[in-house]
Amino acid sequence: MTPIHIQHPDRFHGLPVHFLAPPSGTDTSPALPDADAVAWLLGCGYDEQTNFAAVWQRFLDTVDTTRVRALLIGPWWHQEYTPFAPVMELIVADADRFPALRGLFLADVVGEECEVSWLRMCDITPVLEALPLLEEFTVRGCGQEGLALRPVRHTALKTLRFESGGLPGGLVRAVTASELPALERLDLWFGSSWYGGDATLADLGPVLSGGTFPRLHHLGLQNSEIQDEIAAAVASAPVVAQLETLALSMGTLSDTGGEALLNGQPLNHLSTLDLRHHYLTGPVLDRIRAACAPAVVEAGEAEDDYADEDEEPERYVAVSE
Repeated sequence: MTPIHIQHPDRFHGLPVHFLAPPSGTDTSPALPDADAVAWLLGCGYDEQTNFAAVWQRFLDTVDTTRVRALLIGPWWHQEYTPFAPVMELIVADADRFPALRGLFLADVVGEECEVSWLRMCDITPVLEALPLLEEFTVRGCGQEGLALRPVRHTALKTLRFESGGLPGGLVRAVTASELPALERLDLWFGSSWYGGDATLADLGPVLSGGTFPRLHHLGLQNSEIQDEIAAAVASAPVVAQLETLALSMGTLSDTGGEALLNGQPLNHLSTLDLRHHYLTGPVLDRIRAACAPAVVEAGEAEDDYADEDEEPERYVAVSE
């Protein structure tokens, strides 16, 4: 099975990603694409002798930000890792220069650049407060390095995604306590307790009840050390009836969680059930496929060679450090 890795997206918010390269020092720099034709990726390259504030200012000076529809923030440090808070402050301070911005990705960083658990994040609530028309928001990082959120009311947000190797319970509680009437897609990567992932089933109660986000049609509860417990809760959760797609992937799902799904409410109304990176035995996975038909069950092979034998494998989440 192909491992699940954190990767740079080729597209974001429906647009091809374009990296704003540093100035070449010549008059032959390539022409920039139209401001609204791409998702702009900003970051400090390995060989650049500049800081992110200079990168940001060049972006403001060379691109018509009033037409920018999507923005990704890549590595923001030069040489030593630095906190994200100053970057967030730049975005918030200049928010009025981005009236068309609808998609934002904070910390588009992969392992070769910095491990997700090392990203020095912060409370990202001010970004949502400063961009009331934002429709898609993705954040990457871990709780042990400061990632946090306060409950907010945001009437435009349709997609909210946290990619984490350790998602703090306080952040999950803030999400479920937020007023997001337009929210259609929610993905939460819980990660490992070693890296600040201390969310519990109780934290998920409001979203599982089905009354919190009335327009939700995709739910991802992923990358969890308690994936079996999550599966058991989902098996009877009212929110499932309104979903079109469900992701319980990337975690430690075993036959215990698989049996809970089989004994719970029908899932054959879904278009897709994502179980990739799992520890299910073949017979249980076959039964899940049969029970969910015509829904597509994305699973692949089990993560451990012992999954079809009596020996219990050591289970781990797909993304932690």
